[in-house]
Amino acid sequence: MDADVLPPGILETVDLKSPATTVALLKLNAVVGVKAEVDANYVKLMKMLLKSGVYHGIATHDEKMITATKDFARAEGISSKAFEFQMLHGIRRDLQQELVRDGWRMRVYIPFGSEWYPYFMRRLAERPANVWFVVRNMFKP
Repeated sequence: MDADVLPPGILETVDLKSPATTVALLKLNAVVGVKAEVDANYVKLMKMLLKSGVYHGIATHDEKMITATKDFARAEGISSKAFEFQMLHGIRRDLQQELVRDGWRMRVYIPFGSEWYPYFMRRLAERPANVWFVVRNMFKP
């Protein structure tokens, strides 16, 4: 799938005024596949969300996506208080602290409840590289 093309009709069904859109649109990346295409699509969707004027969460641990988000927000005059970054607890704590120190909003989330383990396993299975990402980042300060 081309990085500039969303599935037919998707924009007609998306309510950019709904924070739930963040999850729906960013999960759309699973449709794309190739890392460069996924990244390009993520940036495209991030721009749509931030330009919507609704408070959204930009969930990523990828420094390139974080930099793209910060650069876009600055270029468009979008306040650092108009959205938040979201990351899993225990992964990239250094980056979480840096974002907060630089004035960006940061939400750290922890899967919990009886379904935390299946959730965690599903996230790892979605992209095998996530296993190494988690292991590598567990030992960073």
